[in-house]
Amino acid sequence: MRSILSFADISVEEFLPLLDRAAEFKRQILAGEEIHLVDDKLIGILFEKPSTRTRASFEAAVMRLGGRSMYLSAAELQLSRGEPIKDTARVLGKYMNAIVARVYANDTVVQLAQFSGVPVINALSDLEHPTQLVSDMLTIREAKGKIAGLNIAFIGAGNNMANTLLLASATAGANITIACPEGYEPNQGVLTKATEIAKGSTGSKIRITHSPDDAAKGADVLYTDVWVSMGEEKEAGARMAAFKGYEIDGRLLALARPDAVVMHCLPAHRGLEITDEVLEGKQSIVWQQAENKLYGAAACLDLALNGSVKKEQ
Repeated sequence: MRSILSFADISVEEFLPLLDRAAEFKRQILAGEEIHLVDDKLIGILFEKPSTRTRASFEAAVMRLGGRSMYLSAAELQLSRGEPIKDTARVLGKYMNAIVARVYANDTVVQLAQFSGVPVINALSDLEHPTQLVSDMLTIREAKGKIAGLNIAFIGAGNNMANTLLLASATAGANITIACPEGYEPNQGVLTKATEIAKGSTGSKIRITHSPDDAAKGADVLYTDVWVSMGEEKEAGARMAAFKGYEIDGRLLALARPDAVVMHCLPAHRGLEITDEVLEGKQSIVWQQAENKLYGAAACLDLALNGSVKKEQ
């Protein structure tokens, strides 16, 4: 068993087999086949933040794989009254076979993994969102037939999504450009790690720019996310001003390749980071991306609980 706290916890050698596993789960689930990979397993779903797709996809994935889940709202736990994370982790580890955690601070998932004694899956922190990128990479492969060698452009804040996209692109062998305003660049430690993966294994090209147009030119994939994440509401005014011109609209999309696809991890704020025209347009694969969160979650659960990408017994 193993934790998945960062996309860097998925090796280059494991990456394509993990996507193959997600694709196989998709085939099985859509065909209505019974899957018995986590029978008799109880998975804790510990969330500090509200969620639609991540919560629903993981709860559904647990059930689809034959297990059971228990949703744990941090607001209803003693965590809300100041109990140390390590104390909560020690107890939950005695009750659960694994913990899926959506949290504010990345240190929370680190402590959960350190003290619980069971696999912990990072279902979003302020640093990364690794499970999102598993399903996103599956979606890109479905849309484009490959990932290696593609040009991916992320337009927006250098946030947890941008951080994880750097690691995922480097692992997959895709070229990645992050376009963000000055002062909103990706995490330097993550950028360094992605560069090491690219140089050591896949040859991906990584760029940071402050020009959305520069990033969009020749892109195979345009990706964006909200400008103001949960916990950043007090910065909303400054962010709205800083991100003016970073919207994916028809003009920006026209700079990309004619067959480029558009992605957004949702929820989307139409008229801010993306226009309704583009989100609902023929080049958008956002709804396919959202569906695939179920199959990415299933693959991550399999990897965490079984320690490797394995076939059903």
